[in-house]
Order: sequence, then C-alpha cells, then structure tokens
Amino acid sequence: MAERKKKTFESSLARLEEIVKAMESGDAMLDESLSLYEEGVKLIKYCTKALDDAEQKVKILQKGEDGTLTEVDFMKTEGAAE
Repeated sequence: MAERKKKTFESSLARLEEIVKAMESGDAMLDESLSLYEEGVKLIKYCTKALDDAEQKVKILQKGEDGTLTEVDFMKTEGAAE
C-alpha cells in the first residue's frame, strides 16, 4: 500500500513544476498530457487557496501617533505608503 504524503503548498508547487516540465518536453502522449493538465489545474486551485488563506492571516504591527503598537490587516496598509 502506497504511503500518502500530506499535501502542502510546497509539495504541490514542486509537483506543479514537474508537470510543467513534463508537458513542455513534449514527450507525453495526448492522454497523459490531458491527465497532467487536469492534475495541474487542481494543484493551481489548491495553491491559490493556500496563498489566499495565508494572506488573510498576515498582520502588520503599526505604530500609532501615541507610540502604541496596533495590529492592522496587511491589505489595509497596502496602498497607504504610496
């Protein structure tokens, strides 16, 4: 019985890179290319969701005028420095 690895962002990204290389080589038959493509789409969705979830967790400590530190969502400060 094959041992299943826990899916992580890093392992998914590594597998996606393998898929891209295999498809770019042009050595895969049509059926295999379609299977690789479908797997790649699933991995892209997984990685995108993982990045979105991580982005929501990112907080920045911002020093207020009175010198106190407060947590601010990363997305709220993105355009503030412009």
